[in-house]
Amino acid sequence: MILLKLFLVFVQIGAFAFGGGYAVLPLIQRFVVEERGWMTVKEMTDLVSISQMTPGPIAINSATFVGTKVAGLPGAVVATLGSVLPQFIIMMILAYFIFQDRKIGFLDKMLKGLRPGIVGLIGIAAISMFQNSLFVNGNIVLSALQPVAVAAFIIGFGLRLTKRFDMIQLIAVGAMLGIVGNILYVGIP
Repeated sequence: MILLKLFLVFVQIGAFAFGGGYAVLPLIQRFVVEERGWMTVKEMTDLVSISQMTPGPIAINSATFVGTKVAGLPGAVVATLGSVLPQFIIMMILAYFIFQDRKIGFLDKMLKGLRPGIVGLIGIAAISMFQNSLFVNGNIVLSALQPVAVAAFIIGFGLRLTKRFDMIQLIAVGAMLGIVGNILYVGIP
């Protein structure tokens, strides 16, 4: 029964996963964290980090991670298939029309209408992750601000803003800052 629930949840997520990875985060949070309770908000934040470090789309990586957590390897397979199936079907239908040399004018209009909504979904995901990282019961928790993380954010943001570093270099700088900072700040050997 849990495998069917996983499949149906990720079919819903996959069906409305327009706009890429960050736009799907509010859907994952709603269905996985709030409605089903399969993950906590902190685990959701960790999920985003893990999904960014592994190759592939966030939605698929998230489905695999959640499926593994909830039902092991069968859960990972079922959730991943559920996440991919709706988009696969949509792409097959669109490919049929495209390869028939038919114009799909309504598709261009639909995509133009979706863009602002997708930006809104990405904004909601960012605000939600920010709130869940720093606030507990409506109160800011300054102890949640780790000096190493704050320094890595400021340095990474500054380097990217000046366009001196590309994303791979920023990941390497962030990893080094995390390692060095934790050794100095926490004392981990």
